[in-house]
Amino acid sequence: MEDKSTVEIGPILERMRAFPGVLRAAVGGLSRGDLRWRPGADGWPIVEIVWHLVDEEELDFPRRLRSTIEEPEKAWPAIDPEGWASDGAYRDRDAAAGVDEFERRRLANLEWLRTLTHDDLERAYPHPEWGAVRASVLFASWCAHDALHLRQISKRLYQLVERDAPGVDLRYAGSW
Repeated sequence: MEDKSTVEIGPILERMRAFPGVLRAAVGGLSRGDLRWRPGADGWPIVEIVWHLVDEEELDFPRRLRSTIEEPEKAWPAIDPEGWASDGAYRDRDAAAGVDEFERRRLANLEWLRTLTHDDLERAYPHPEWGAVRASVLFASWCAHDALHLRQISKRLYQLVERDAPGVDLRYAGSW
């Protein structure tokens, strides 16, 4: 998994800085029912996606990135996103409060992230399965993780239209 490419820190940080506003725009104004609607037994409702992002902002990316930079030989802290969702009762929480908390945590993380150098991002953790995982992989993946969940939220919004217009041919909207 080791990556030899150069990471452009500035643009990634800018997208990470902007993401709380993007998230707020994507979920703001949705009804409580829409935020909690589950598209199937395994699908996460939008409110769970929001609270997942909140926990990832503290329990995953910053911890593992710090560990890789500061103590690369030390095992990464364990993560359990599914457990966090069930133990934290994400579905019963308020999505707007989640966006607020996400933004608070993101801004705090950006303070530290702005201090990173290219040398920091060259540090690597010797992952037992993937081999050397450079800090740059974690840094870039953190930003990409935002985009993946924005795509997931967009899919839920599309699925809500399918739910509310059963049997309607939505090809006119464009393909997914």
